[in-house]
Amino acid sequence: MPRVRFAPSPTGYLHIGSARTYVFNWLYARKHKGTVILRIDDTDVDRNTEESLASIYDGLRWLELGWDEEYRQSERTELHRRMAQVLLEKGLAYRDFTPADPTKDSDAERSGPWLFNPEMRNLSPEESARRAAAGEPFVLRFRVPRNGHVLRFHDRVYGFQERATGEIEDFALVRSNGQPTYHMASCADDIDLRITHIIRGQDHLANTFKHLLIFEGLGVQPPEFAHLPLLIAPDGSKLSKRRHGAVVSVTTYRDAGFLPHAFVNFLCLLGWSPKDNREYMTLTELIEAFNLEGIKRANAVVNFTDKDPLDPKAVWLNSQHLRAMPIEELARRVRPLMERAGLPVPGDEAHFYRLLDVLRTRYQTLNDFVTRGIAYFSDDYPIEPAALEKLNAPGARELLHELADRLETDAEFSEQSVENILRGLAAERGVKAGLIINAARAALTGQTVGPSAFTVFVMLGKDRVLRRLRRV
Repeated sequence: MPRVRFAPSPTGYLHIGSARTYVFNWLYARKHKGTVILRIDDTDVDRNTEESLASIYDGLRWLELGWDEEYRQSERTELHRRMAQVLLEKGLAYRDFTPADPTKDSDAERSGPWLFNPEMRNLSPEESARRAAAGEPFVLRFRVPRNGHVLRFHDRVYGFQERATGEIEDFALVRSNGQPTYHMASCADDIDLRITHIIRGQDHLANTFKHLLIFEGLGVQPPEFAHLPLLIAPDGSKLSKRRHGAVVSVTTYRDAGFLPHAFVNFLCLLGWSPKDNREYMTLTELIEAFNLEGIKRANAVVNFTDKDPLDPKAVWLNSQHLRAMPIEELARRVRPLMERAGLPVPGDEAHFYRLLDVLRTRYQTLNDFVTRGIAYFSDDYPIEPAALEKLNAPGARELLHELADRLETDAEFSEQSVENILRGLAAERGVKAGLIINAARAALTGQTVGPSAFTVFVMLGKDRVLRRLRRV
């Protein structure tokens, strides 16, 4: 049974690309009855923040998927050092005593081309141990083979991969301050936690060769790898927190009123599709349909504009899930939003359900119920400029007063009876029924669009309708 891990770094909010990685790991594990591990990769102590960690937890919990085991790398440092020591004792690593700025001892920050330091690499074990015992600082580096060795592996998405070790630098395992690097900590934890499949972003593909060396050096069969295509902006640039801001944050969609399972559905379609090319899928259907073979190699585009940070497909999917979900669950999610907005929740649960059931056919997010839907729950609602024009049409207000008088005697007060009375009034006064219908909608909801006008009458109830028609 697979054991997969999602390993975010607490250096910022939960990126939608990271959320997609989490979702793909979760789906793969659930489909194959496996285990999902949340591992907080907090070895970058200079950039980690508790605020970022809290944001990551908030985003993950909002998705409502959960995980089975949880670890923090910062609590496992001794394990990482022990495994690094094993590599040193095997002669697969060496101490590099080259003086360096301890904040810049990673290979990527060295200036110019660099593969290894012959002086340090060839230092005898005895001399190396003596200098270390004397307290001289050093970086522990992997002794990458220089004999034409070629590393090969099969990626479940990108296929056969190979690279000559002669192209790989002697990368750091432990920094001069004693902290294990990402490469060492990640591999040590993958081994200790018995990870069977590593499903992560394509930007880690190059790191895999270094990790193969560590796995091989420690005598461990490496996990299977599946690297996911990158997420890009409409202009083709890599989707990043620094460049695109809140657009790439999971919490942006949460705060916009998205349903967690609808957002999961959207994330799955960024670089993956089922065999039958469905788009709308429930969580159960996603688990059944998900496979690594359906992941595409091409980068996936997240569409947004300066004016609207939400991807149109995400919005559409959310509207579909709103329409299909059990009305009791919809009520459970809308009720706290209404309470926070200060809107009264109808005491009659059946009536509340009927309101939600009609409104959700017109709305796209949960927030719509407390913004566009104010008039259905409260008498204190705004009148849109376009709706005010309908009310100011010649004779409209007088006709609404007369309509109220006629509706007051309507004992049935159904959609059909209201329509008959309204159209009868229009015929008697020699005006188009649309004049009264549009003015009535404006008076009753403050809007020019919404459910069927006659449905609105019945949704609001006779007393509220009469009060609002006369209030104009």
